[in-house]
Amino acid sequence: MPRSSVSLAGKDPDRAAALVDAVRLRLAETGAAPTAGSVAAALRSARPPLGGGDVLDTVRLLRAELVGAGPLDQLLRQPEVTDVLVNGPDEVWVDRGTGLERVANIRFPDADSVRRLAHRLAAAAGRRLDDARPWVDARLPDGTRLHAVIPPITAGCTHISLRTSRSRPFNLAELVGCGSLPPGGADLLARIVRARFSLLISGGTGTGKTTLLAALLGLVGPEERIVLAEDSSELRPEHPHVVRLQSRPPNQEGLGELTLRDLVRQALRMRPDRLVVGEVRGPEVVDLLAALNTGHEGGCGTVHANSASDVPVRLEALGALAGLDRHSLHSQVRSALDLIVHLVRDPATGRRRAASLHVLTGDQQGLARATLAMEFGVDGDCRPGPGWAGLRQRCAARGVELPRGIG
Repeated sequence: MPRSSVSLAGKDPDRAAALVDAVRLRLAETGAAPTAGSVAAALRSARPPLGGGDVLDTVRLLRAELVGAGPLDQLLRQPEVTDVLVNGPDEVWVDRGTGLERVANIRFPDADSVRRLAHRLAAAAGRRLDDARPWVDARLPDGTRLHAVIPPITAGCTHISLRTSRSRPFNLAELVGCGSLPPGGADLLARIVRARFSLLISGGTGTGKTTLLAALLGLVGPEERIVLAEDSSELRPEHPHVVRLQSRPPNQEGLGELTLRDLVRQALRMRPDRLVVGEVRGPEVVDLLAALNTGHEGGCGTVHANSASDVPVRLEALGALAGLDRHSLHSQVRSALDLIVHLVRDPATGRRRAASLHVLTGDQQGLARATLAMEFGVDGDCRPGPGWAGLRQRCAARGVELPRGIG
């Protein structure tokens, strides 16, 4: 840990907070942006008893306290880091793609410091975080996903969850390179996108659903218009024509809320070639299914589910929130959705990967069910399932031939 970090936070937290406040006040008085130069000038005016070797470290730390993520900045700058979690002043965890590990050399002075950081990050994202609304779920200006909750929701300390965002999305070749997709699976998914099938990507938290969805959207033809509807803007597909819509919570008076249902309805009036819902988790599922049943082919989104076979049941539960009965929902699902791509995370290695591809069919009761079309093995093999022959026929009907040598 840098010397200035110890001197500012470890030995005298009250003085550290006073120094941050003094620099912040000086910047406010001068109207200067918190650049390295302006922070250094404000620091000199505060006249802290620091040696020359400590000044540069102190400037960096102060600037992180004013505009960044404080002591978490050094973690967020590491390219392999995907998640940073704070459970308390001395309990910071990080995921470098192989599962969570505790960080021993990064801590906060006290619980108030964690809460102040959560407030500052929420303000940077343009969201409120207070006793009336003790949680925030938003995206920071640099693309980092922020979630924070404060007491009384949490017992004791504020909890902060940060998920980093790459400067550019992964493409399928990179996902193959890191073992998330077998080469045959990448080719298969690319042809499915070209065939304009509507699909959902399912999986648990942190399995890479958004990453894969962004990679697939990057394969959409440049002549097509993609309209995204999300709670917090996460998807960054590499595509020349993307329109992003983001929901908004109500203000302090309870007004101004924009829900995903509102966004989906507006998206339909924006001439989408591909309608995308970042995460289907509420009554907006009804509007999405209705849209995909009225000529909007090639739509897609993500959904949390333990397995592909659980997706119809999950959608049934979400449809009930909008007042849609079971059989009506399943009829809509069978007509609107073609495929499910299910992702998993290996409990031993922490590696995220695509596990299987399923087609949606109907059973004797008229309910939707997922039928395995292709299983993606850990060893990179692609093994066809009962739904493979039907998928080949459906693709051929759309003028797309699936890879030879499979099934």
